[in-house]
Amino acid sequence: MRTETGFDVATATRCDRTAAWAALAGHYEAHGRDFDLREAFGRDPRRFESMSFDAPEVFADLSKNLVDAATLRFLADLARECGVEAQRDAMFAGVAINNTERRAVLHTALRAPRGSAPFGDDVHAVLDAMLAFAEAVRARANGASTSAVATPTVRLRHVVNIGIGGSDLGPQMAVRALAGFAHPGLTFHFVANVDGADLASVLAGIAPAETLFVVASKTFTTQETMTNAATARAWFLAQGGTRIEEHFVAATSNVEAAARFGITRTFGFWDWVGGRYSLWSAIGLPIAIAIGAERFRDLLAGAHAMDGHFAQAPVERNLPMLLGLVDVWYRNFHGFTSRCIAPYAQALQRLPAYLQQLEMESNGKRVDRSGAPLPFATSPVVWGEPGTNAQHAYFQMLHQGSDVVPVEFILLAQSSAVAGAISPEATLRQQRMLLANGLAQSQALMQGRASTSEPHRDFPGNRPSTTLLLDRLTPRSLGALLALYEHRVFTSGAVWGIDSFDQWGVELGKTLGAKLLPLLETGPVIALPADLDASTAGLLRRLGA
Repeated sequence: MRTETGFDVATATRCDRTAAWAALAGHYEAHGRDFDLREAFGRDPRRFESMSFDAPEVFADLSKNLVDAATLRFLADLARECGVEAQRDAMFAGVAINNTERRAVLHTALRAPRGSAPFGDDVHAVLDAMLAFAEAVRARANGASTSAVATPTVRLRHVVNIGIGGSDLGPQMAVRALAGFAHPGLTFHFVANVDGADLASVLAGIAPAETLFVVASKTFTTQETMTNAATARAWFLAQGGTRIEEHFVAATSNVEAAARFGITRTFGFWDWVGGRYSLWSAIGLPIAIAIGAERFRDLLAGAHAMDGHFAQAPVERNLPMLLGLVDVWYRNFHGFTSRCIAPYAQALQRLPAYLQQLEMESNGKRVDRSGAPLPFATSPVVWGEPGTNAQHAYFQMLHQGSDVVPVEFILLAQSSAVAGAISPEATLRQQRMLLANGLAQSQALMQGRASTSEPHRDFPGNRPSTTLLLDRLTPRSLGALLALYEHRVFTSGAVWGIDSFDQWGVELGKTLGAKLLPLLETGPVIALPADLDASTAGLLRRLGA
């Protein structure tokens, strides 16, 4: 467990046992509890300049947060006392920092240049093969004859990704985000829910000969994924499809199980790739097919650039660390229970859902690495919706509700609208309107508006927000943005002393579901298991079991 510097990840100091934690508690009582953003800007005309930060592809304005220079100093002290930098270095070096599963955590190696990270030869061998296949698929969509996929007489038109969790949320989010760069002749579909309506709605609009199915499951045993895959295969054969091996491929490490299914072309990955960190791996095959090999490498390059920033920048200028530390400040001192993600870009419509898994599955833990119960809260609830839609949904609560919810605005300086769909003049006009709305909402949250005569029109203000600004949404900038969020989650988890890379909380419901399924399949029975709780038993009887 020791790094080259001798740091032992398992014995990292937990945040509540540090001097900086106590100093932050005192600082909160003296200055943080009643901190007023409007007064802070009045005292410091350079607040924006001093609390804005540049990282690869991302500019961040933290000036509308409930922090001052002293808060940031105490938080930097906290990071150092908790050994966040040493824990970071251990992750990059391939130390098994996922201690409950005794695994390394090396999603950063998936986007590192050849020869610069652990397992580099293996990573680039799979990457090269995957990207070559992606280019062959794109050629088939152009009508070119190739032996790589499908029959040479029928043009490929549809790609259906069957996965769940990280095998769905990451690729789906990225393909939608980068639609402006996608192959115009291909339509991408994503099936995750075991509810048959999800798959049926996709199958109703496609033809077997024109379709490539990507089955994404590391173990090739994920219940929802394999159920959907089996149903898709049965549909394919029933509709006259032939040569399953040419219309089904898999991102999996279980080559034998895939072969039994009928899949002969697989792209593997490793146990040090967690599902919610896997879009950089073979799980990203739909992304590579959509945007092509060169742009997929740009996606990886953007993430790698952010990795370099996270690995090298001092805490005081390290954007992922600063964001993660402010998250700790809000969760543990201000007591804020959730954070809203508001991307003012329709292309990022699935980003909030992706970030829900990234953060809550990583840091939704109630014990530390040693298994000891934590005396403080960890992951907030992460949620959101694209602006301006969100303004007509939940922004009422953000401005005038009883709970304070920090908001994260993500703005693009240039429109992500697909070129040619609407006129350049209309695109520019609507982009300006979109930006004006995003800027106005963060301004309104901070400033508020007093109305003593009409309480219903009173806005308290002093509600915090962060603005992340990208010049354009490109494969490179998206890669950097996603890596920023990954390292931010790592930072808060390292401070809290938890294992951010296991997800045992997903297992119990799956185990119980496997026991209940036979009861629903066998129909009415005289007696249900004696150890079944009364509520579940009653619902089973109601459902005909």
